[in-house]
Amino acid sequence: MIIERTESEIIIRVSSKVNTFGLQRLVDYLKYQELTASSNAQQSDIDELARKVNKDWWNKNKQRFIPE
Repeated sequence: MIIERTESEIIIRVSSKVNTFGLQRLVDYLKYQELTASSNAQQSDIDELARKVNKDWWNKNKQRFIPE
Protein backbone atom coordinates (compact mmCIF):
# COMPACT_ATOMS: atom_id res chain seq x y z
CA MET A 1 0.00 0.00 0.00
CA ILE A 2 1.19 3.47 -0.86
CA ILE A 3 -0.20 6.67 0.68
CA GLU A 4 0.76 9.93 -0.98
CA ARG A 5 -0.26 13.43 0.10
CA THR A 6 -0.35 16.22 -2.45
CA GLU A 7 -1.29 19.84 -1.89
CA SER A 8 -4.99 19.18 -2.52
CA GLU A 9 -5.58 15.45 -1.92
CA ILE A 10 -4.42 12.18 -0.42
CA ILE A 11 -3.84 9.30 -2.83
CA ILE A 12 -4.04 5.71 -1.56
CA ARG A 13 -2.89 2.85 -3.79
CA VAL A 14 -3.67 -0.73 -2.82
CA SER A 15 -3.10 -4.09 -4.43
CA SER A 16 -5.82 -5.40 -6.73
CA LYS A 17 -5.97 -8.41 -4.42
CA VAL A 18 -7.75 -6.37 -1.73
CA ASN A 19 -11.31 -7.47 -0.96
CA THR A 20 -13.63 -5.03 -2.74
CA PHE A 21 -16.39 -5.28 -0.11
CA GLY A 22 -14.04 -4.13 2.64
CA LEU A 23 -12.54 -1.51 0.37
CA GLN A 24 -16.01 -0.13 -0.45
CA ARG A 25 -16.78 0.18 3.27
CA LEU A 26 -13.55 2.13 3.73
CA VAL A 27 -14.38 4.39 0.78
CA ASP A 28 -17.87 5.01 2.18
CA TYR A 29 -16.36 6.00 5.54
CA LEU A 30 -13.85 8.31 3.89
CA LYS A 31 -16.64 9.90 1.83
CA TYR A 32 -18.59 10.49 5.06
CA GLN A 33 -15.52 12.12 6.63
CA GLU A 34 -15.05 14.32 3.58
CA LEU A 35 -18.70 15.41 3.50
CA THR A 36 -18.91 16.19 7.22
CA ALA A 37 -15.49 17.79 7.66
CA SER A 38 -16.85 21.33 7.37
CA SER A 39 -20.24 20.72 9.00
CA ASN A 40 -21.38 22.97 11.81
CA ALA A 41 -24.22 20.64 12.84
CA GLN A 42 -24.58 19.91 16.54
CA GLN A 43 -25.08 16.33 17.74
CA SER A 44 -28.47 17.30 19.15
CA ASP A 45 -29.58 18.48 15.68
CA ILE A 46 -28.42 15.21 14.14
CA ASP A 47 -30.20 13.17 16.83
CA GLU A 48 -33.45 15.07 16.27
CA LEU A 49 -33.26 14.57 12.51
CA ALA A 50 -32.59 10.84 13.00
CA ARG A 51 -35.61 10.54 15.33
CA LYS A 52 -37.81 12.30 12.79
CA VAL A 53 -36.63 10.14 9.89
CA ASN A 54 -37.06 6.94 11.89
CA LYS A 55 -40.55 7.94 13.04
CA ASP A 56 -41.64 8.78 9.48
CA TRP A 57 -40.17 5.52 8.17
CA TRP A 58 -41.91 3.50 10.89
CA ASN A 59 -45.27 5.16 10.20
CA LYS A 60 -44.96 4.28 6.52
CA ASN A 61 -43.72 0.70 7.04
CA LYS A 62 -45.14 -0.65 10.32
CA GLN A 63 -47.93 -2.53 8.53
CA ARG A 64 -45.25 -4.71 6.92
CA PHE A 65 -44.16 -5.89 10.39
CA ILE A 66 -47.34 -5.71 12.45
CA PRO A 67 -50.40 -6.96 10.55
CA GLU A 68 -53.63 -5.29 11.52
